[in-house]
Amino acid sequence: MNWSKFFAAGFFAVLNVAAFSAHADVTNESQARTHLDIKQVISIVDNSGGNCGIVNARMTYLDSSGTQKVLDYSKFAECGNQGS
Repeated sequence: MNWSKFFAAGFFAVLNVAAFSAHADVTNESQARTHLDIKQVISIVDNSGGNCGIVNARMTYLDSSGTQKVLDYSKFAECGNQGS
């Protein structure tokens, strides 16, 4: 058996897997940057409870057609002791 052909085939298989993974990351990133149609924000609430760090938040808003929608997302908590 010709080992150089075996190693070359393995090398190209690894490159294909790496390229597929990179493509999947780009696809997920572009999906996360979806344009939101927000005409008016009704409320924004989070579950920080005074804690610092990343917390869950919920925004309720109206789109341009007047339909009420809800967006759940993560954000950094607003810590009252920053800069002290």
